[in-house]
Amino acid sequence: MKTYQDFVREAKSRVREIGLAAARARFDADDGCVFLDVREADEVATGTVPGAIALPRGRNEGRAHDVLPGLALELVTVCEKGNRSALAADVLRVMGFTDVTSLEGGIEAWRAAGHPVGRPRVL
Repeated sequence: MKTYQDFVREAKSRVREIGLAAARARFDADDGCVFLDVREADEVATGTVPGAIALPRGRNEGRAHDVLPGLALELVTVCEKGNRSALAADVLRVMGFTDVTSLEGGIEAWRAAGHPVGRPRVL
């Protein structure tokens, strides 16, 4: 029987993780890279990468094609510690999104590094 950690480990073997420095550079470039926060609404309310799209992981399959502007979009998934975002990135990859990464360490590491935390983009 597989555990949650088994699923996370398998997802992380299939998706790329992006480190904090590289993610911050993508954020600062402000050139179309989209941060996708896959946490639940109450978690996102505590702060996220400013301007991130909030789409809970459980809704990715049903809503991603509606809220994300294209399969070739550069996408960084974000969660609390980097596990759910890896799972979400893996699903998005299977759905056809071609440039998806998962933020290593999640918003917890982003916050600890002193990077800006703000509100998500309202859709």
